[in-house]
Amino acid sequence: MSFCATQDTASDVGKTTSMTSLDHYRNQYRAALLDDCIPFWEKHCPDRDYGGYFTCLDRDGTVYDTEKFMWMQWRIVWMFSELCSKLGTRTEWLDIARLGYDFLTTHGKDDKGRYYFALSREGRPTMAPYSVYSDCFAVMGAAAYYRVSGDEAARREALRAYNSYLSREHRPKGEWTKELEGRPPMRKLGFYMMKANLLAVLEECLSDPTFRAEALATVRYVLDTFWNPDMKVMFEFVRADGSFDLESMQGRHLTPGHALEAMWFIMNSAYRAGETQLVERAADVVRATLDFGWDPEYGGIYYFMDALGKPHVELQWNMKLWWVHNEALVATAMAHQLTGREEFADWFTRIHEWSWPRFADPEYGEWFAYLDRYGTPTHTLKGGKWKTFFHHPRMLLVCSMLFEHTWFKKTS
Repeated sequence: MSFCATQDTASDVGKTTSMTSLDHYRNQYRAALLDDCIPFWEKHCPDRDYGGYFTCLDRDGTVYDTEKFMWMQWRIVWMFSELCSKLGTRTEWLDIARLGYDFLTTHGKDDKGRYYFALSREGRPTMAPYSVYSDCFAVMGAAAYYRVSGDEAARREALRAYNSYLSREHRPKGEWTKELEGRPPMRKLGFYMMKANLLAVLEECLSDPTFRAEALATVRYVLDTFWNPDMKVMFEFVRADGSFDLESMQGRHLTPGHALEAMWFIMNSAYRAGETQLVERAADVVRATLDFGWDPEYGGIYYFMDALGKPHVELQWNMKLWWVHNEALVATAMAHQLTGREEFADWFTRIHEWSWPRFADPEYGEWFAYLDRYGTPTHTLKGGKWKTFFHHPRMLLVCSMLFEHTWFKKTS
């Protein structure tokens, strides 16, 4: 099933028509969610024999590996729970969320309560709990599952996992850290943007407004620490003292997708708290990130960049990834609705018209994950170690609700 816009050419990229509203996208995005994306994952991801989910899915949904990666597993718990919360509980969605929650809370933790990075299909640990983001997505999944199930154990698990996440702030990889004392410690945008998001999730899912003050403090920390107002870029790493490091590859590293995702987190939290100045600051970062990160020759948004345009250590730096464009669509749609600035409607249209013809799969549904710089898919997979039922359905859900003017009514 295809939801693609008309294919454009390289010379057409960036040409948009001024719009007063994005509402006409509503039906396309809601249909893509309900008729295309959700059915693909409902059909192919549940492991009815052992619990949890298959996430390594080829183009047609066939399973090519049964290992269960914690990031992907908890994201699916969150997504199906979130669908129940925002669109109304459906038994099949709640059952799929429970299938993952029960499996992960039974098999997922080491003796210190940290979530492993991966499990075997049957639930045996296969990779150590070296990633703090395993705990991160456990917070999201457990909190959202609590909201729709009423299971008090899930509420406790969300809070426990959040405390585990916080405890790893200064040494996220724990004893599996490879860096030695010769490398100066750095603070990472990813940790703090996700902390801000976790606080918003906990406030909403647990109906606990006490998280709001810390969420706003974290939002301000992200903007004040990682945004460089002179260079107009959002850095992925800063030194421990908060200064920018332009002498190393790590210090100059930029991830435009993270900046865009972080900014819609910030706009979402700031608007709910009545902090209009923070909304405008985040919107300005969205615009600057798109100006810097958009490929002027072939269109699309780069995966990684160097702040000074020097060679990037990552060989895939100029690829175009699904999640980056998903987050850009959310960020521009939200910025347009909250600020009324027409430039964001133009940017949304530009990103939409570039992304849908290239990422969407008209034969089997869902989106491809990885394109080369020119916009051609490099992999056939629809799910794997890093892609699952998360960025794409979240984008479709948030955008369609923004177009329906219901998002902020249901998240306040």
